Amino acid sequence: MKLIFRFMKKYWYMALLASAFMIGEVYIDLLQPRMMAEIVNEGILGLSNGGKSDLNLVINTGIRMMLVVIGGGLCGLLSAVFTNITGQGAGNDIRKLCFERIMSFSFSQTDDFSTGSLITRITNDVTQVQHLIMQLIRGLVRCLMFFIGGSAALLSLDMSFGVIVACAFPLIIIDVTFVVWRTNPLFTVLQESLDRLNNIIQENVTGIRVVKAFVQEKNEVGRFDEANQHLVDTQFNVMMLLSYLRPVMNIVLNFAVAGIIYVGSNQVQKGAIAPGSVMAAITYISQILNGMMMLAMIFQTLSRGLASTKRLQEVIDTQSEIRQEQLPMEGDGTRGSVQFENVKFIYEDNGAEVLHDINLSITPGETLAVIGATGCGKTSLVSLIPRFYDAAEGHVYVDGVDVRAYDPAELRKKVTVCLQKAEFFSTTIRENIALGDPEANDDEIRKAAAAAQADGFILQQAEGYDTVVAERGMSLSGGQRQRIAIARALLKKGEILILDDVTSALDLKTEAALYAALNREYSDVTKIIIAQRIASVRNADRIVVLDGGTISDCGSHEELMDRSSVYRDIYHSQLKEEEAL
Repeated sequence: MKLIFRFMKKYWYMALLASAFMIGEVYIDLLQPRMMAEIVNEGILGLSNGGKSDLNLVINTGIRMMLVVIGGGLCGLLSAVFTNITGQGAGNDIRKLCFERIMSFSFSQTDDFSTGSLITRITNDVTQVQHLIMQLIRGLVRCLMFFIGGSAALLSLDMSFGVIVACAFPLIIIDVTFVVWRTNPLFTVLQESLDRLNNIIQENVTGIRVVKAFVQEKNEVGRFDEANQHLVDTQFNVMMLLSYLRPVMNIVLNFAVAGIIYVGSNQVQKGAIAPGSVMAAITYISQILNGMMMLAMIFQTLSRGLASTKRLQEVIDTQSEIRQEQLPMEGDGTRGSVQFENVKFIYEDNGAEVLHDINLSITPGETLAVIGATGCGKTSLVSLIPRFYDAAEGHVYVDGVDVRAYDPAELRKKVTVCLQKAEFFSTTIRENIALGDPEANDDEIRKAAAAAQADGFILQQAEGYDTVVAERGMSLSGGQRQRIAIARALLKKGEILILDDVTSALDLKTEAALYAALNREYSDVTKIIIAQRIASVRNADRIVVLDGGTISDCGSHEELMDRSSVYRDIYHSQLKEEEAL
């Protein structure tokens, strides 16, 4: 509830107006039975006029009832408007805060929650909280008003009617308590089932080509059916429990109405109450018990909303692991230097040691290549520079400043990372490249694309740079996606450019032209190149050989061929592969 009140605070006046208009609507609903009783008792039966009917009173009171109903409808409309403004506004603020928090998460934190769960939380869970807020504003006020106001109005007609309320109320409380007690734990299970289903959908939609390539449609449909069935079963259990509410409430309501009629008829025979008042009493008892039924639904919404609130609170309370620390900011005056000092890196989720005893200095403008066997820690090494992860031990410096001393956003302005798997948005090629610098003009975009060897094929597209890219760039080949991603990285103009195996889909001629353009036009940028092929790294200023999570050797291609057995093994194995082809 703390989260709800925190975000409702901004809209307190809207919530207050919604409650005030709801009170007005309920007051008018409570007023109508009195007016109807007046029509019956005085207008039709003429109890105060010797049994003579009064048509004028019937017409006048009827007109007043119509005006009152219109006023009640207007109050209900305004209450609904202000309630929706409050609920939608608070939900919008919660959704934005959750998304901002997700954007600040480290990679490991995102993995801990899972993509499907985060999607469920920011959509379905926020919707449940919105429903809860609106129920609290409208439903709670309405049912309490009906119970308190209706009970007072009922007792004002005849105190003996209080016995009926006293008998019915405990039965309703028992019914509501039982249902809420049984359904409350199921709502968390329900949301977790939805998480699992969303994960499967997300995995299969993004990996549809792999599913089809390996003819796994049947298995994936089976996996989806299993998760979907679990969700359906959980929802069914919840709905079965909730289905007990209305029948029991209707039974209690009917017995209560019968009790009112019985008690009322006795009082009418005694002359203690008029027939019209008995009719009003029946309406009041119906309003009271319907208010209680509404309260039962509010408890159900409250249980589900609180489960969702807890899940959203987990996201909001999770602070990014990557935060600026109070460390000295005095650099060494360089622009684009990187230094690793006794660095050790461990993945926290499984405790696996990936890197250890890493000591390396990279000078400004240098082209440094990193090569090694698959899984030796190449990507993990460069991920420590922009602080996608933090070192478990040791220090990483950029321009002589510990990366933990930087504001993460400022650090990442200095460091540009281009990954092997290029991510694209469903917009034009121009806008996908301009993600590197949204303020860049057309000449700057084309210059970056030309250096990335992408300008030629882009101009051959139907709309050139204005060609719309399909979702995740699937309308482009792998090599085209990589070159556009490189153009986007170059446009950013960072001090340090990290290319993580981004030329794997390029032929050697295009790759050579790319590196020639980088050395010619971006000579002042420090370039760190991760690659699997010797041909991709042999012309680098230095080559780092990673083996077993540490630096085996470092030097030029010629030096490593002379003294590094690991490097020679890689070289000869690739040479044999090329000869075999």
